[in-house]
Amino acid sequence: MGNPKVLELANHIGGKKSGSKSAYTYSDPEYLILEPIVTDEMAEVGLCLEFRNPKSAEEVAPLCGRSLKDTKRILWELAVAGVCFVGKKEGVDKYWLEIWVPGVMEMIVNNRENVKKYPQLAEAFDAYGKVRGPQTAGVFPIGTGLMRVIPIEMAIDGETRRASYEEVSKYLNENEIFSVSDCACRTVREAMGEGCGHLKEDMCIQMGHAAEFYIRTGRGRQITREEAFEIIKRAEENGLMHQIPNTDGPGKTHAICNCCGCSCLSLRTAEMFLNNDMVRSNYVSHVDKDKCVACGECVQVCPVNALKLGQKLCAEAQVVEKREDLPSNTKWGPDKWNPDYRTNRKNVLDTGTSPCKTQCPAHISVQGYIKLASQGRYKEALELIKKENPFPAVCGRICPRSCESACTRGNVDDPVAIDEIKKFIAEQDLNAEYRYVPKLRHEYGNKIAIVGAGPSGLSCAYYLAIDGYKVTVFEKQNVLGGMLTLGIPSYRLGKDVVNAEIDILKELGVEFKTGVEVGKDISLDDLRKQGYEAFYIAIGAQSGRKLGIEGEEAEGVFTGVDFLRNVNLGNEVKLGGNVVVIGGGNVAIDVARTATRVGASKVDMFCLESRKEMPALDEEIEEAMSEDIGINNSWGPKRIVTKNGRVVGVEFKKCISVFDENKRFNPKFDENETKIVKADTVLLSIGQAIDWGGLLEGLKMELNPNKTVKVDQATLQTGEADVFAGGDVVTGPKFAIDAIALGKEGAISIHRYVHPGQDLLIGRDRREYRAFDKSVLDFDEYDRLPRQRTDYVDGAKAKTSFEDLRATFTEEQVKKETERCLGCGATVVDEYMCVGCGACTTRCKFDAISLVRRYDVQNVPFEKLKPVIVKNMIARKGRMVTHSIKKTLTGSNKK
Repeated sequence: MGNPKVLELANHIGGKKSGSKSAYTYSDPEYLILEPIVTDEMAEVGLCLEFRNPKSAEEVAPLCGRSLKDTKRILWELAVAGVCFVGKKEGVDKYWLEIWVPGVMEMIVNNRENVKKYPQLAEAFDAYGKVRGPQTAGVFPIGTGLMRVIPIEMAIDGETRRASYEEVSKYLNENEIFSVSDCACRTVREAMGEGCGHLKEDMCIQMGHAAEFYIRTGRGRQITREEAFEIIKRAEENGLMHQIPNTDGPGKTHAICNCCGCSCLSLRTAEMFLNNDMVRSNYVSHVDKDKCVACGECVQVCPVNALKLGQKLCAEAQVVEKREDLPSNTKWGPDKWNPDYRTNRKNVLDTGTSPCKTQCPAHISVQGYIKLASQGRYKEALELIKKENPFPAVCGRICPRSCESACTRGNVDDPVAIDEIKKFIAEQDLNAEYRYVPKLRHEYGNKIAIVGAGPSGLSCAYYLAIDGYKVTVFEKQNVLGGMLTLGIPSYRLGKDVVNAEIDILKELGVEFKTGVEVGKDISLDDLRKQGYEAFYIAIGAQSGRKLGIEGEEAEGVFTGVDFLRNVNLGNEVKLGGNVVVIGGGNVAIDVARTATRVGASKVDMFCLESRKEMPALDEEIEEAMSEDIGINNSWGPKRIVTKNGRVVGVEFKKCISVFDENKRFNPKFDENETKIVKADTVLLSIGQAIDWGGLLEGLKMELNPNKTVKVDQATLQTGEADVFAGGDVVTGPKFAIDAIALGKEGAISIHRYVHPGQDLLIGRDRREYRAFDKSVLDFDEYDRLPRQRTDYVDGAKAKTSFEDLRATFTEEQVKKETERCLGCGATVVDEYMCVGCGACTTRCKFDAISLVRRYDVQNVPFEKLKPVIVKNMIARKGRMVTHSIKKTLTGSNKK
């Protein structure tokens, strides 16, 4: 049984008559949010207060039959609890009631002590929106909702029809007292363990009487006007948008909220219940497709998923949802809602977008940085690339270029030389004039340990450092870079390039400890005791694999990985005579080409695959052949031939096929067709293995049969809650760009993990992209333009040097090559879903998206809202009838 006095107070606040049909019950959120914090005497005194009619203790005391002293005490308790407002009126404290939302519920959950003590408070606030939200569908005319989006001011700077009430600066300049508090919505989400990673602290600004109340009751701290403007600026930089309480009357409000779509309980009205008219501003987004390059920045920052990536080469092939049923003209129920809106956001229309961004493992905005490069905006291009890949100079030299394989231009003539353009842009990062070092977004300060200084670990460190975490990278080798440094020869990736990229991490405050093997020199438990709160394991696949055949333990037989490591560490490595490299991948090519540079007189590669099936890139195979390296396809090793314990040759058997009918690796051999090849050294490059050392001892982390670690595929969390992993230890040996992409995902998970109440999945970008169907295009319509190329590198010269002799595009070549981009993608706006916040405009570097004033309505004070709603409800009934008839007629015509 509940407390009848508290229930009576709940009904009093809500303007309900106790016992009436519409009155609250003990199960309603309005009662449940009061029940833990309101005593009988507080309820009795609260019943003597009125909505927006301030009363002093002297006025309330006779009404409730209590002494003035007791009345003052109880009124203050009500104010501290958040049940009522208190403010100075002519030097006297006066108290009054407010509406539930925005009002009482926010004030209650902003009492930090109470919300921690009573989780029911957060649950009740959350339930309020779920219970009452659906009841508002189609009821409130545009501009009259209880909360309203106010556009980011710079988004409407060029809009001549804007009104002052649409400007954040108006409210800040009109008030004299300000406070900042935790975001009430994020406080609720955190208390329920459903945080989205956007943290609650210092988010919402109060003004005037609300600021006075928040400061006096300890809900917020006082700030200056200048600090308020700085909070607004920082929120916008971090992708947040603004809303204001919308019930104070035209051109008035008492707070500015800096909101995210993944936690805001007001925006839930638009996202979950699709009742967007309840919160929208007077504006909607408009995309100029001719300028748009589908970089996706606007899509990521849109709080309500109104923007998605599409394509602009064939309008007929693009399917955009047309909304006919709306809350304003249709009965609106659960069948119209999107209850999973916090986990089912889409980046791309079902009909797809540009294939380059889709195909890239890190989903870099290829089309975007190509356009910036065409305009000579190299630093901005670097900034765009580094949002997904902190190491463009590295990847410009070693990337497998999957984006080029998918490039639409390749269906016309040759793919755009995307990697060469990126390499040119990245070269600018080595130039002090254009060098891009990101601005720190936050200053969180939690200690995070990264184990392994390869591409994945470095990527994770980079993105954590940007958020102000204290990151330490532990590396067992004495050099940084992992396989970038130790597994890739300098003629492909100069160590100065790797070090230059790492220097930026050092500038961001990342600390490096080399020569420290975690699991041997120090354990994770030791690091936990030192205050490290989370870990990212990225030790890579740094060991070579053996064949398991006769003779491979003989002198002169090495794994290719060990061979490359020794050469890259500067150890004395001298080969002579005939060298046989077993393997057909990119690492095998590196091993063979390196062998020619350390004294081998003849190098031959043998692999199971046919020339067409070889996993190595065609370009790398051609470079190897230009250096007189023999490529012998369809041969598998049978045994290592030895004499006196040393290798003298390799016996091979003919490989008939490598894969079975299901494309699984299942080689078959002709045992009768064999040959022995003379060899003084054999280098095995048939794959890489993971050496865990003692890292896993005492931990709950589980391994797969191939020795990769088991992780949650979305969050990268291992069996140890505070341990995340990525790169080759999760995927097995892959390319650097794959490891880099996982490093960023690891950073996102760690950020969420170390802060209380944050969920690892809610509100997270699922990174799901799909390319549009190119078969719908007529490629004969496009002009043929020759692909720009760098000068040919003479293999005879190249094999004598470890210097990277490959040229970089000139600026003129970059200009010409960027002109070849077809500009496949463009952003598409769902104008109904758009709430006109303008966050998208702050991200666009191409002036391709803007806010257009679509409506011209102001709010009305809460006291005058009822007749406005009644009028709209009557009109809505008429619209519903008209819409139903129209749908019936349309359906009949279709039949």
